[in-house]
Amino acid sequence: MRAYNGASRHQMIKRMKKRARGFYSGRHKMYRVICEAVRRAEQMAFRGRKEKKRQFRALWIKRIGIASRALGVPYSRLIAGLQKADIRLDRKQLSELAIHQPAAFAGVVAQAKAALG
Repeated sequence: MRAYNGASRHQMIKRMKKRARGFYSGRHKMYRVICEAVRRAEQMAFRGRKEKKRQFRALWIKRIGIASRALGVPYSRLIAGLQKADIRLDRKQLSELAIHQPAAFAGVVAQAKAALG
């Protein structure tokens, strides 16, 4: 007689159904459809985590660009000046400075402007 591994199979299906909780219609009921839906959801989640990083970097760059242009320096010149002045602030830190401490950001921009000549 053939063994079907009943208990372990049921556990596996149960785990997949748990991951598909909240999905619509057959995507949380039928095992074959659940497998496809969960696999695709995991792919999208992986991709989304990468896209989130890109979107945040773009947001920081926009914030820095707006703040630096108000002080008379375009974004590209600011970044070039920071590199020449050897000021190692990443874009996240610069954007936080521009929002929460405008005076400190103005000082950084002045240093970058001076480094450009």
